Amino acid sequence: MIGTGWIAHEMADAINDVDGEVYAVSDVNEEMLNKFAAEKHIQKTYLDAQKMIEDPKVDIIYIATPHTYHFDYIKAALAAGKHVFCEKAITVNARQFDEVQKMAQEKHLILTEGFTLYHMPVYKQVHDLIANGDLGQIKLVQVNFGSLKDYDPKNRFFNKDLAGGALLDIGGYATAFARQFLASQPNAISTTVKFFETGVDEQSGIILKNDQEQMAVMALSMRAKQPKRGVVSGTKGYVEINNYPRATAAEITYTGDAHQEQHQTLTGGDADQALRYEVRDMQRYIEQGHDDGQLAISHDVAHILDSVRNAWGMKYPFDNED
Repeated sequence: MIGTGWIAHEMADAINDVDGEVYAVSDVNEEMLNKFAAEKHIQKTYLDAQKMIEDPKVDIIYIATPHTYHFDYIKAALAAGKHVFCEKAITVNARQFDEVQKMAQEKHLILTEGFTLYHMPVYKQVHDLIANGDLGQIKLVQVNFGSLKDYDPKNRFFNKDLAGGALLDIGGYATAFARQFLASQPNAISTTVKFFETGVDEQSGIILKNDQEQMAVMALSMRAKQPKRGVVSGTKGYVEINNYPRATAAEITYTGDAHQEQHQTLTGGDADQALRYEVRDMQRYIEQGHDDGQLAISHDVAHILDSVRNAWGMKYPFDNED
C-alpha cells in the first residue's frame, strides 16, 4: 500500500477480511507510517515507495495518494511487474491514462481504478434487466453528485497544483455511472462551469451524447450537497439508484402502459462491504487474467473528463509535463 489516509485504512481492513494480507506499506510521514503498520498488523514499512515496489514479495500495489502522484507510481509498479489497484482518479488526464493502460496490456498485468460502483452486486442485476430489454431502448441517463466541502482555498480539494476541483474528485463517479449505461463513448459535449477562486471547478453542468443519440446529463458541485442519485431511462421504464457509488437497491418503474405504472425493487449487497467487493474482484481479475472490461470504462471516463476540461479551458500546471 502506498499512502495511509482514511481510504487506505478502510482498504487495509477490507484486505485483511478477505483472505488477503497487507504485507508492506509506504508513506513519507514516518510517524503515520509506523502507527498505520502497527494498527493494521503490517510486516514491512518503507519511507521510499520505490523500494517497496521492488520488493519481490509484493504482488499487488494499492495506491491511495493524491491524484498527482498516481501516474508515476502506476508506471513504477507496472514496470516492476506488479498488478495495480489505484484509487480514483486513476490519472489526472487521458494522456497519462493511455500510457499506463498500454503498459498494463503489454505486460499482461491487471490495472484497476477504485470506483466502488464497478463492484456493487446490485449493478449486475440492473445490467441484466436492461440486457433483457425490460426497460426498452435506453435514451437518457441523469446523475448528480454534490459534496459540501468547507471553504478553504488551501485544502487539496481546491488546490490546482493537486488536481483539485469537483470534476476529478467526484465527477469521475458520475461519469462512470453514466458511461456504463451508454451503448458507446459520447462524442458530443455541452457544458458550463462555475470556477472556485483558486481556478478549479467548483460546480458544473455537463451534457453528453453518443452516436446512438443517447444522452447523459450530469450536475456536480463541491460547495452544495446533492443526493447521489442516478436515473437510467428507456422506452419502457426507468431505474433509480440512490447512493449510487455504494448502491444496494434499484427502484424500477415500468411505463410501457401509459395508463398504469408498475414498480419493482432490486436489492443486493451491503454498502459497508463495498471495499471488500473491490478486493474480491481484484483477486478474481488476477486469477482469470482479465478485468471484465472495467479498464475500458475507465479509459472512456478519462477521455470524457479531459474533453470537459478542454471545453472549460481549464488546465492543470502539470498537463503539459508528461
